[in-house]
Amino acid sequence: MRPQINTLTFDECDKLLRYLQQPRDDEINPRVYHRNYAMALIMLDTGIRVGELVQLRQSQLWFCEEPVQALNIEIIQAKNKHARTIPTTTRLREAIEQMHRQWWLSNWPEGTRYAFYQTRHTFPLTTRQIQRIIKSASAQSIGREVHPHLLRHTFASRLMRKTSMRVVQQLLGHSSISSTQIYTHPNGDDCRKAIDALNEKE
Repeated sequence: MRPQINTLTFDECDKLLRYLQQPRDDEINPRVYHRNYAMALIMLDTGIRVGELVQLRQSQLWFCEEPVQALNIEIIQAKNKHARTIPTTTRLREAIEQMHRQWWLSNWPEGTRYAFYQTRHTFPLTTRQIQRIIKSASAQSIGREVHPHLLRHTFASRLMRKTSMRVVQQLLGHSSISSTQIYTHPNGDDCRKAIDALNEKE
């Protein structure tokens, strides 16, 4: 039997992102909130794993003085050593541009310039730190803690309703199509639409 995959609804995604965008503590620099928003948005709009996110360099998101049109995950970054290219959404490019203004312009040139860090660009955030950020934000915004991998599941499930399984496989970097088949399930949005359809006049 194919396992059920839990995902976020469209409304939950919206609540999570809006929560991350809006500073609530005057003692914390607003740019920290944008960094956290940008990280969540990348996972929601590209489906990359949190382990891939922490390895991203600034040059993979910002190139030739503008946000990239597509994100290239390199072989050494990918979990299964399969490189892939994922086009970026308009809202993600806007978030990248703001990351460049708020974080990357002030970087010193030496060392690896990681995209997401706490104080120094040569020391990226850890997967554990990002997990805590997403769990805390989701608990506050949608009333339950979610793991960053749920954002990848949500990306895949949304795509499955708009394109072929082979395309989804390519974008997720799955070695086997069987790994992608788990996303052919209905989610909460699908069930709600099915019930709402009962109210429509035939």
